[in-house]
Amino acid sequence: MKTEITREALIRVAKAACDTLMRKYPAKELPPKGRFHYHQGVFLSGVYQTYLRCGDEKYYDYMKAYVDALVDVYGNVSGFNPGQLDDLQPGILLFPVLKRTGGKQYRTVLDTIGYYLKTFPKNSIGGWWHKAWYQRQMWLDGLYMGGPLSVEYGLTFDCPELVDNAIRQAQLMRQVTRDDKTGLWYHAWDENKAQPWADPETGRSPEFWGRSIGWVPVALLEEYELLPEDHPGRKILADISVDLLKALLPWQSAENGLWYQVVDKADQPDNWPEISCSCLYVCALCKAVRLGLMDKAVLENARKGCAAVLESVGVDENGLLIGGVCVGTGVGNYQHYVARPVSTNDLHGVGAFLLMCAEAADTL
Repeated sequence: MKTEITREALIRVAKAACDTLMRKYPAKELPPKGRFHYHQGVFLSGVYQTYLRCGDEKYYDYMKAYVDALVDVYGNVSGFNPGQLDDLQPGILLFPVLKRTGGKQYRTVLDTIGYYLKTFPKNSIGGWWHKAWYQRQMWLDGLYMGGPLSVEYGLTFDCPELVDNAIRQAQLMRQVTRDDKTGLWYHAWDENKAQPWADPETGRSPEFWGRSIGWVPVALLEEYELLPEDHPGRKILADISVDLLKALLPWQSAENGLWYQVVDKADQPDNWPEISCSCLYVCALCKAVRLGLMDKAVLENARKGCAAVLESVGVDENGLLIGGVCVGTGVGNYQHYVARPVSTNDLHGVGAFLLMCAEAADTL
């Protein structure tokens, strides 16, 4: 699909993506049905960002309908496993609903999630375990699942320790996963060095997986924007984000404008361009420029990536087809990542697409 890269065109295509999924799924049936989970969280974050730019109340109402399907009037949450960061992330949706409605049940849920953020298991250096049963493992994905939520909760409800911890998590993750040669971050780190994927010397996983890296600057720049201008954490988050985004620029394909499933191995015949990570990188590049953290020259990369993503989108009688998206993925070796199935209109992919469209509409 070809479209202009203008604010109006990007908002129009974002609305079309929202409408496609909204026709397919009533809010309460978003997959995995009945779960309070990041799949819905990232997609609905994108729906909400679309709402903020177009003002059509049906998008806010759809997001709220998902929340209300899982949160009862007493503040109980169904389909919620607090032992994994993935199930805390949708809490980010409750802030705008609470602010708009004042419903006490939303504050109750946020306080419950705040408790789990404060008490979530940490390894010996202070890093969040990715899940309670993934002992002492840190995954890049966790920075998106828990970071912005911690900062917004901490600022809204005067819990500075949660703000400080979110910033500390970013520093620790950089410490244990950043590759000094490329500046890229490995997908995960095992303090025990016991997982089959863990390097016996460093504990790091062996590959740079596209979407896991994409979560990082998107999360950190969201936190940066939430923080007061005089907060010392802003510089930390900015420096980490810019360093990682600069490391990604050389790996954008000159041929197709996209980034690959395994970021640094585009020359391998079985590797493939991955749409969700490309969306997240474009989103973060645009936001970094908008916030004054990167030179406008990188918008050339962002524009090229955005155009390539848009050209990859198909159309049928049901709406847009956002394909080339890796399904949910654990940690592994090169063959593990390149053998993962791809999906069309997966919530990871549509959510990342909507986040890209929102930031690109503001910046490109």
